[in-house]
Amino acid sequence: MNPRLPTPPRPTPIGQHLFEWGQRTYVMGIINVTPDSFSGDGLADSPEAAVAQGRRLAAEGADILDVGGESTRPGAAPVPAEEELRRVLPVIERLAQAVDVPISIDTYKAAVARQALAAGASLVNDVWALRADPDLAIVIAEAGVPVILMHNRSHPKWAASTEGIGGHYQGIEYDNLMADICRELRESVEMARRAGIAEEKIIVDPGLGFGKTKEQNLEIMDRLGELKSLRRPILVGPSRKSTIGLVLNLPPEQRVEGTAAAVAVCIARGADIVRVHDVRQMVLVARMTDAIVRRA
Repeated sequence: MNPRLPTPPRPTPIGQHLFEWGQRTYVMGIINVTPDSFSGDGLADSPEAAVAQGRRLAAEGADILDVGGESTRPGAAPVPAEEELRRVLPVIERLAQAVDVPISIDTYKAAVARQALAAGASLVNDVWALRADPDLAIVIAEAGVPVILMHNRSHPKWAASTEGIGGHYQGIEYDNLMADICRELRESVEMARRAGIAEEKIIVDPGLGFGKTKEQNLEIMDRLGELKSLRRPILVGPSRKSTIGLVLNLPPEQRVEGTAAAVAVCIARGADIVRVHDVRQMVLVARMTDAIVRRA
């Protein structure tokens, strides 16, 4: 049992697997099927390469594979549902036959989620926490799958770009950073419940980098444990984020050590799932951090 949370949330079934919160940290591997990923790892034109990457990430210890067909970097252009489906469906269909880990569809569109779930996905990762498409909650409830609700205040007017670092946000103000995030996530959790999504199938994410400045992202990681008030499992995605680049003055491909430090702190502060690009390295970071903070 996780000593940081005497009574962890009830286990969550995802696909054919049962995720028992508090026992260990789970690792979600990222598969970007996009041409404009902030991290430079997009594979939009090669389903075969994306499937090969998924196989590799699963072999390296990923517990979930998160497939996304639309970049969410600051300033990225929206992608029509038809194009998003063209990118993700072949990858999900093949991965569902190739790996024995659950597949997540990273989308905020009901039309994309519906077909991705039919193709083999068993989890929806919504970066707008059910606020972008009112039909998404219905699709998730009808499918009976879990959902990740991510806090998001992104807006193009706050987007900035620094040479060598990439897109990030600046000038965003909160009345009370963690209280505001918790309140808005709680509202999304209630939206999910009203739509018929079972409580044990709801996971929350503070949305590092989504409508937050460098300083706010650092504070969120340090105060992550305050999200435990929602009584839901916590996913956090610090991997290669611009905050790391701004702190260390490094481009995305050189942020593995910064990501490792962020992952370790997030686990120590209460993360249940970490969403990462560098699965092999972060699995080891998670195991070591768990050995320290999850002692019986």
